[in-house]
Amino acid sequence: MSKTILVTGGAGYVGSHVCKALAAAGYTPVSFDNLSNGHEWAVKWGPLARGDVLDGNALDDAISTYRPEAVMHFAALIEVGESVKNPGNFYRINVAGTLNVLEAMIRAGVNAFVFSSTCAVHGDVGDVVITEDSPIAPISPYAKTKAVVESILADFSIAHGLNAVALRYFNASGADPDGALGEAHDPESHLIPIACQAALGQRDGMAIFGDDYPTPDGTCVRDYVHVTDLADAHVMAWERLMTRKENTFEVFNLGGGVGASVREVLDAVKVVSGVDFPVEQHPRRAGDAPKLVADIAKARAQLGWKPQRSSLENIVKTAWDWHRVNTR
Repeated sequence: MSKTILVTGGAGYVGSHVCKALAAAGYTPVSFDNLSNGHEWAVKWGPLARGDVLDGNALDDAISTYRPEAVMHFAALIEVGESVKNPGNFYRINVAGTLNVLEAMIRAGVNAFVFSSTCAVHGDVGDVVITEDSPIAPISPYAKTKAVVESILADFSIAHGLNAVALRYFNASGADPDGALGEAHDPESHLIPIACQAALGQRDGMAIFGDDYPTPDGTCVRDYVHVTDLADAHVMAWERLMTRKENTFEVFNLGGGVGASVREVLDAVKVVSGVDFPVEQHPRRAGDAPKLVADIAKARAQLGWKPQRSSLENIVKTAWDWHRVNTR
């Protein structure tokens, strides 16, 4: 049996951390990436196959060359605000691109697929903790694209014998504890790296978008999960797929299981960095739900996964350690 895994978007933030975890578990990750948002320096644990998920021929070539046992799919656009402005790009890359990957797999007889999904498929759930069975009601075009792909996976499982897992991330955060990898989007849209940049003086300050949400301090509450914990879950999901006797589609929440508000996160960055950077108040952004917190009981029970590095303090510390060395 081949130990090769094709990792689309393997040069990106989560994808590269997953490649490191796969290599540590004895697999060879092949990063399939067009480097539009990923980084060649992040491809350290296996070969890079340059290509675009919109190019079926490139996908066929990569699968033919490396003969992977499975595909882990991270190649997608992720900025919620941008998806509201330019939904066509998100449907093209996130939905049509994923469909291209799946069809290339079917042509080659590869039937194991791990999908990078999001808790945002649930939309605004109010003050309840989110389970895998919570209603699907995405707010943003970004979240809608992920919900559409989950539906495609369920259909492909029935029609084509696809064995698939969708991992619904809450807020992927932090950096590799060894310092080899970190979060480096351009432009950066995630709270913790933006706050680290503010503490480093690379930004004039920080903005809080909305302070009138129905939360304890009026700012959005999110569940932050360390990216290395996420990476471990992908290896566990693949190893679960290998033991399945029947083709199926499963969904798992991946979060820390607790929530932190925007203000709490900014305060944590100030404490870890020792810098009291300015923070300005701005109106709400379109597409932001007030609270998203995970029930992770299913991942604990069925994958044997638990978030070991996902305290807010550790997430912020590893992010800060990476940013202060790598982004000055």
